[in-house]
Amino acid sequence: MANYISRYKTPADFDDILIKTDGEFLTGLFFEGSKDAKKYLETSINKDSSIFLETRRWLDIYFSGKQPNFIPKYKIENQTPFREEVIEQMLKIPFGKTITYGKIAEEIARLHGVKKMSAQAVGGAVGWNPICIIIPCHRVVGRDNSLTGYGGGLKNKIALLKLEGFDTAEFSMPKKSQL
Repeated sequence: MANYISRYKTPADFDDILIKTDGEFLTGLFFEGSKDAKKYLETSINKDSSIFLETRRWLDIYFSGKQPNFIPKYKIENQTPFREEVIEQMLKIPFGKTITYGKIAEEIARLHGVKKMSAQAVGGAVGWNPICIIIPCHRVVGRDNSLTGYGGGLKNKIALLKLEGFDTAEFSMPKKSQL
């Protein structure tokens, strides 16, 4: 199946976004320059699609500082049951709120009736997320509100959190070399 790609021009504080579709469903949303975006640019065709229009409308609302009341039709390829569970937990994080990897791990452990689930495994699943912002992986932070890696770049994660009303002084920042 073909991959179609379109660029979305973001506000000045953000890198632009690449939107990927199979022609029917949103299959990827990446900040331009991220490793995920780079791997699809070479194998994708520029073509307009109704899912691009729907996704752009969602992004327009989001970047105006509001939580959209719909989610574009999406499909996630190569998803494991664990990744699906982590995505379900991320979709529950309200606009303007954050959660830690550990809290997601605790909730998944509770749902499975086990004592413990690895926060590191949750981190891997969060980092794998192919549809940033809409599936709000930027709202997942480390223990004690530490900002850890972000596939779209920490500059974008910080800007997304600011857009949602956070004072970045609330977060532990990584070493300058990680920005």
